[in-house]
Amino acid sequence: MHTIIYELLDELKKAVSGLLAPVIKETYLGRAEVRDTFRIKGAGVIAGCFVQDGLLKRDADVRVLRDNVVVYTGKLISLRRFKEDVNEVRGGYECGAGISNFNDVKVGDILECFKIEKTAALETVAAGDRGAPAEARRG
Repeated sequence: MHTIIYELLDELKKAVSGLLAPVIKETYLGRAEVRDTFRIKGAGVIAGCFVQDGLLKRDADVRVLRDNVVVYTGKLISLRRFKEDVNEVRGGYECGAGISNFNDVKVGDILECFKIEKTAALETVAAGDRGAPAEARRG
């Protein structure tokens, strides 16, 4: 038996959370312009990029835009700066970027880097409820 209503509500939320689809949130990280391409044996095509704003991050999701149309969406598998492997490159710097399973990078393409976060649906719905008096929650 539940003596406190909040314990009952927590158990109900846990029971229902498996039934709802997770909320997917996309967070923009940065964008880079492809200025040159290099064919590397064993690695495929590497895009020589200039990071315009934000940052490019290794293993983040990346979208290839050509004439403002999405051509490919995949992962950024390699990121180099001056022959050194790096985890991220910030705005205003140049780098070499390799995209998983995509070798059709062309000069002028835009690489848009983003990350996807999945949260339980109940967390987003009930985030503001906790701790507020019942009268305040009713409106």
